[in-house]
Amino acid sequence: MEVQGKIKMIGDTQTFGSNGFRKRELVVTTEEQYPQHILVEFVQDKTDLLDSYQVGQSVKVSINLRGREWVNPQGETKYFNSIQGWRIENLQASTSSDMPPMPPADAFEPAGDLNEDDHDDLPF
Repeated sequence: MEVQGKIKMIGDTQTFGSNGFRKRELVVTTEEQYPQHILVEFVQDKTDLLDSYQVGQSVKVSINLRGREWVNPQGETKYFNSIQGWRIENLQASTSSDMPPMPPADAFEPAGDLNEDDHDDLPF
């Protein structure tokens, strides 16, 4: 799955517990009739992916939906969802192309003197 939009917020990397679990949050605002502010979490080594991005950039974020179950001390079962990012791409840089420019239309000459009998030479 993917989320596209402009970066609204990039959080600092947070480290939790003695095992060194790392998490970094990103908020992407979608560009549609009713914009949504989507919180995406990047964890562990994926937190470094956000280092080269800034607020305001247009991006495409590849995500996984995560869900988990938790039973509180009163015995009630609760469910939590999270959106976890694993790749981010800058959409503004994708406007450049490696293809050579097209020659002007007047650079082509029309084909002349086509033999009407040769139009059935196709193998299919």
